[in-house]
Amino acid sequence: MQQKTIILKSIKITLLTAIFGLLSVATFAQKIKIDGVAVVIGKNIVLNSDIDKFKQEVEVRSEGKIKISDCEMLEELMQQKLLAHHAIIDSVIVVDSEISDRVEKSVQYFTQQYGSVDKVIKAYGFNDLDDLKKELYTVQTENALIEKEQQNITEKVDVTPEEVRIYFNSLKDKGELPEFSAEIELAQIVVNASPTEEEIERIVNKLNEIKRQVEDGAIFKMKAIINSNDPGVVQNGGRYEVTKESQFIKEFKEMAFSLDVGQISKPFKSDFGYHLMQLHEVRGNMRVASHILMQPEIPTSKLTETRKKVEELVKDITSGKITFEDAVKKYSDDKDTKNNEGLFLNPYTGESTFDLTRMDPDLYARVAELKKGELTEVFFDQNRSGEKMYKFMIMRDRTDTHKADLVQDYVKIQELALMKKKEETVTKWSKAKIKDTYIKMSETHSKCSFEKNWKKETGK
Repeated sequence: MQQKTIILKSIKITLLTAIFGLLSVATFAQKIKIDGVAVVIGKNIVLNSDIDKFKQEVEVRSEGKIKISDCEMLEELMQQKLLAHHAIIDSVIVVDSEISDRVEKSVQYFTQQYGSVDKVIKAYGFNDLDDLKKELYTVQTENALIEKEQQNITEKVDVTPEEVRIYFNSLKDKGELPEFSAEIELAQIVVNASPTEEEIERIVNKLNEIKRQVEDGAIFKMKAIINSNDPGVVQNGGRYEVTKESQFIKEFKEMAFSLDVGQISKPFKSDFGYHLMQLHEVRGNMRVASHILMQPEIPTSKLTETRKKVEELVKDITSGKITFEDAVKKYSDDKDTKNNEGLFLNPYTGESTFDLTRMDPDLYARVAELKKGELTEVFFDQNRSGEKMYKFMIMRDRTDTHKADLVQDYVKIQELALMKKKEETVTKWSKAKIKDTYIKMSETHSKCSFEKNWKKETGK
């Protein structure tokens, strides 16, 4: 039971805050009149469809380790609505730019899932992109209120080393110590296969020729469909809505906001390649622009030359001619790791450690059998911007699957102890707030048994 509780609370924090806004749009997009209302808390409602959607997500996120009942899920959702309700009463402030940024990220998330914005709009029954964003704005505002109210409630909560020790011993005495998965820490050296000067000149000349043709009357969209390396060009013709808060690369946004309507830029460079842009509209703080992306080609001879260079570097490190750390500083082209001794961060958590059981399958295959200090083979890679490269990694550190140990896993146990104490603080706050909060529950769900007195029964 304790193991379930630990996992559930961990998932609760990530799921019902980070994921809450992304999934709720699907629920809020449904017509309330055809969906049952499970409970009303203040001015907030929980729909029957909310329970189903979040219940499924918990089970997926826990990889089937948690089977949560409808009543348990309803109580978690009621907790979120209670926080949102009292955030308004407590005058919690959310910043418009923060919400707008969340909305843009949500749109990008859904677009990635469905393939295009139009498919997202159609799937959830919205009229257009503005309608979708309006609904997302409401959802993400509530999500931010929930997070900030919970932060305010727990901001002074901390745990002492003695409390961590007591918490650990309580789990040990009950035989409920969690098992921590194998974790590894990796560092990498990346060497890019750069295009020749002649190839770059060819690309720039081609873009300048397209610019001249469009200025002479050719249609920019058709030129984009024929010439652009942007994978989205088939769906949108290279046309995008750009704000300063959106997740486009810096060079793209700067160019969009520097052009006049109808103007075509000169060719400009980014990490993705070389661009040509035309501005179509200005809508308040939004720019509607189209671009053509062309990426220089890398000849096979250049790729072979780069691979040999990297293989020689591996030999020098293995023989002791140069340390891995010095080789990173001298040879690596990866700007994200070059100044950090090559330390490779987990893209999902932002931390330096990877759970070996949850790694990308390709990366897992390369590093699973490595011991601390060993190197991978040299391998080819290509990033989302189209850059081609050769790289290799070193196993900086490795911890195998094991039962929690107070010394070895102190930071993780401290986090669990702090999570538990914060949860207890929020629970105490909730029990007090439920008493003076309007709550109306459907007859079906009033049969549930809850940890908190949501039904306001006397004697509890």
